[in-house]
Amino acid sequence: MSDLLKMNYSSNPPLDAPIAEKRPHVLSMHDDQRVDDYYWLRDRDDPKVIAYLEAENVYTAQMMQHTEALQTALYDEMLARIQETDLSVPYRKGDFYYYSRTEAGKAYPIYCRKQGSLDAAEEVLLDQNELAAEHEFFTLGALAISPNHQILAYSTDTTGSERYTLRFLNLATRELYAEAIPETYYGVVWGNDNQTVFYTQLDAANRPFKLFRHQLGGAIADDVLIYHEPDDSYFLGVGKTRSEAYILLELGSKVTSEVHFLDANQPMGAFQVIQPRSPGIEYTVEHHSTVFYITTNQDALNFKLMKTPVTSPAKQHWEPVIPHREDVLLEGVSAFTNHLVIYEREAGLPTVRIRQLATGEEHAIAFPDATYSVGEDANPEFNTAILRYSYTSLVTPRSVFDYHLDSREQELKKETPVLGGYDRQNYASDRLLATATDGTKVPISIVYKKGIERNGENPLLLTGYGSYGYSYDPGFSSGRLSLLDRGAVVAIAHIRGGSEVGRRWYEDGKFLKKTNTFTDFIACAEHLIEQGWTSANHLAISGGSAGGLLMGAVINLRPDLFHAVVADVPFVDVVTTILDDSLPLSILEREEWGDPNDKPYYDYIKAYSPYDNVQAKSYPNLLITGGLNDSRVSYWEPAKWTAKLRALKIDTNTLLLKTNMGAGHGGASGRYESLKEGAFEYAFLLDQWKLAEV
Repeated sequence: MSDLLKMNYSSNPPLDAPIAEKRPHVLSMHDDQRVDDYYWLRDRDDPKVIAYLEAENVYTAQMMQHTEALQTALYDEMLARIQETDLSVPYRKGDFYYYSRTEAGKAYPIYCRKQGSLDAAEEVLLDQNELAAEHEFFTLGALAISPNHQILAYSTDTTGSERYTLRFLNLATRELYAEAIPETYYGVVWGNDNQTVFYTQLDAANRPFKLFRHQLGGAIADDVLIYHEPDDSYFLGVGKTRSEAYILLELGSKVTSEVHFLDANQPMGAFQVIQPRSPGIEYTVEHHSTVFYITTNQDALNFKLMKTPVTSPAKQHWEPVIPHREDVLLEGVSAFTNHLVIYEREAGLPTVRIRQLATGEEHAIAFPDATYSVGEDANPEFNTAILRYSYTSLVTPRSVFDYHLDSREQELKKETPVLGGYDRQNYASDRLLATATDGTKVPISIVYKKGIERNGENPLLLTGYGSYGYSYDPGFSSGRLSLLDRGAVVAIAHIRGGSEVGRRWYEDGKFLKKTNTFTDFIACAEHLIEQGWTSANHLAISGGSAGGLLMGAVINLRPDLFHAVVADVPFVDVVTTILDDSLPLSILEREEWGDPNDKPYYDYIKAYSPYDNVQAKSYPNLLITGGLNDSRVSYWEPAKWTAKLRALKIDTNTLLLKTNMGAGHGGASGRYESLKEGAFEYAFLLDQWKLAEV
């Protein structure tokens, strides 16, 4: 029996860290034999695995016990800034105004509507708190109202595995239909007959791979399989155009897409392909009147906009609308009756342009901050001249605007309240540029409380992601004020692997150029130190999922540069995971990182994979998290990484593993439990900065 299993935690548990047994497991590839001592941690049905994870949780709780008062103070601070009883901005669809609201003491939103006017009586559609009452974890997937506004389709997950059960609620009688469809994914779409529903189902690897058609009130066994995607590298999704004229079947790998469409008024009909897939060609579809607008990267690295007749949608009929530009990334368009809203990214910042379809006249919406995020909000109506969008920055709470597309007037509908006297004038945000090893300028967004001196003594938290082309735009966090008000600086490194500076920015941070992501992050850290914002002894870093891979890679490369690290659900066992076809996402990941079945990719990935490159050296203080039911990054990746670090590192720095035994990739559900998790991580950072008493 291992030393771990001999431990008795019933009273006065020892402070010694759990030591995982070594059980050598040989992994062979390309004449290279790797010994994985902790491969056994993959078996969640082994009681010893659960015992190990629970022992690590006990140890983490012990090591953080001295911060419990701080955790409570942080939680109370964060909660006190939130208007617990609150209301979203209602949006109109048909004759109804839809919105959600929260109540003090209740963890989940309540979905409601009013008919005719905002002065009408409230109708509660769905109270998540009632659905979640008997579950440790709860989240909604789909939430879709039938076109006649009489039936609500919704799906729920009570484990964190992202496998949802779909149900139907009659809003007039408040009775549930008999059918409950398991193993579904997020997408659910109604046909315009109010009886036909299209939904996607998951395979064993959590890939949505089948599209079914269901008749409301009918037997699940009678559901018709509309499409089966056999290629494991493709996800299947279903959506509906804003015009409500067409249902879209969307198929996509990391680099290739294919879209089919169906007349929503003829839901029993057959889907028609717009353009068959072609390797490396991506496109998305927006409908307007007699045309489809096609955003595509065909011969256009930064994408271009085309249009094509609905009656002849194939590629040979595509006509240019917006040409490709080397310095502007076209991210997508939204079509309304008389306007086209164009979302782009230029010089590292998101932009929004409005085009009047009749005249071609254009103008841009101006934004006030040096670094910010902007995105489309709820706009279900096609026949409107008002665009609703949301805006936030590092100092501006999330704000919802109605923008009048013709008059160019805008109304602030709501700025998220921050209680306790928040004054944005007390804080400042900037945009900096670091120089990477190859001379590339890497943007950094930074926020701090005014009065901070650049004396090299400031605690600083640097975050990053840099994968999948995801642009890590800055946004406001009321919880972050607990760091800023204690003198900490927070920064975001917009490193290659994202799309902040265009599609080339993404391409230069993937496949055999992936290490640019890591060296960019290190360059950002060095720049902040050189400019006096902080020092290595005061610098903490954080990232989750692929951002957790970033954390693992940079501390292998430069452990001396960082004082503390928070790695949430980190993707760190890269080679083994991508080689395992049975795992969720693994096959898709090969179009992001490369296929380790090919030796050049195997060698390259193995050279940076955090788990494979742990060495006998000193590492920063580490807090690592995982979720037992995580379907994206399996719990054993952070667990194995922690075990190997414990065995090899030669320092006495803190190393903690915290596994949520009842959740998945997103952590705890419910706003109060999420706040507690945030307070725990902030307490870890403040403790490492020696600010636990502040």
